[in-house]
Amino acid sequence: MASRYWVVSLPVQQNSSTTSLWSRLQESISRHSFDTPLYRFNIPNLRVGTLDSLLALSDDLVKSNSFIEGVCSKTRRQIEELERVSGVLSSSLTVDGVPVDSYLTRFAWDEAKYPTMSPLKEIVDGIHTQVAKIEDDLKVRVSEYNNVRSQLNAINRKQAGSLAVRDLSNLVKPEDIVTSEHLTTLLAVVSKYSQKDWLSSYENLTTYVVPRSSKMLYEDNEYALYTVTLFNRDADNFKIKARERGFQIRDFEHNPDTQESRKQELEKLMQDQETFRSSLLQWCYTSYGEVFSSWMHFCAVRIFAESILRYGLPPSFLSVVLAPSTKSEKKVRSILESLCDSSNSNFWKSEDEGGMAGFGGDTEAHPYVSFTINLA
Repeated sequence: MASRYWVVSLPVQQNSSTTSLWSRLQESISRHSFDTPLYRFNIPNLRVGTLDSLLALSDDLVKSNSFIEGVCSKTRRQIEELERVSGVLSSSLTVDGVPVDSYLTRFAWDEAKYPTMSPLKEIVDGIHTQVAKIEDDLKVRVSEYNNVRSQLNAINRKQAGSLAVRDLSNLVKPEDIVTSEHLTTLLAVVSKYSQKDWLSSYENLTTYVVPRSSKMLYEDNEYALYTVTLFNRDADNFKIKARERGFQIRDFEHNPDTQESRKQELEKLMQDQETFRSSLLQWCYTSYGEVFSSWMHFCAVRIFAESILRYGLPPSFLSVVLAPSTKSEKKVRSILESLCDSSNSNFWKSEDEGGMAGFGGDTEAHPYVSFTINLA
């Protein structure tokens, strides 16, 4: 599948027809750039309206196209991220079950959704509104998913972070803690480089420390976790003295009920994350198809409006989709230009030579209407 396509319209000259122009284009592409896929882009007879309305619409087409293309890309990137995180093999993106490249190259206007008798501005506004709603929904759904992920990441950081911040409940056993009417056990987080200092000084930080009561329970790359037992009445004073020496005393209360509730919370968050991820991925698959379909209908309106402004009335042009390789681009441009009227070609050829470039801002400056669709 190609990732970049050109949507092009060519003017049908007097004493000619779209059928004969299509035949000439097919023959030229086949002869001079056979590696370039070529397809008809079938646009129905849309309602032209007035020239002023077309000119006003043309001013909005580029901004609307950038917005719709941006939502399409944003949704696709979200799908890729969710598939990567889930370990899911990348699926072929579809529109109503049809791969997106096939939908583009075999485009058919949806009359039921976009009646051709509606004014062009009404069609464009309807597409913009629909895509804007999908973008808003995407933001809400991604925010919900990211909120659960953040909560889970915060718990995981506590589980796997350094001893200065991590949850200690799975490191400390009930037998490590002495709790009585007069005695208590504190937990000290000591830098690995300060362990000798701790062992030589903890008994003397205050008066009522139980000698040789400190035991190392765990160590990571930065810190070691030690217990120390002392009289209750001396605990606050010991904490102050320990901080002065650079030792961190962690608050801790061994509670089996708390540990069980944390375990249940973790399991629920993991289930919620998987539910949100699966739901968001399925929603993105569906919404991508909806946005892409809307985008292609928008492109049809755009090429119709630009062609009327470029070639005049009545509508008489051939619209096609091509997917040239990078090395074939120059040759294909030359073929397309050769099928345009020579005076028209000279007028539109170059911005530097005073040509008018394309209506619609980013419509590329050629003697025919042309713009690019990126699928990746």
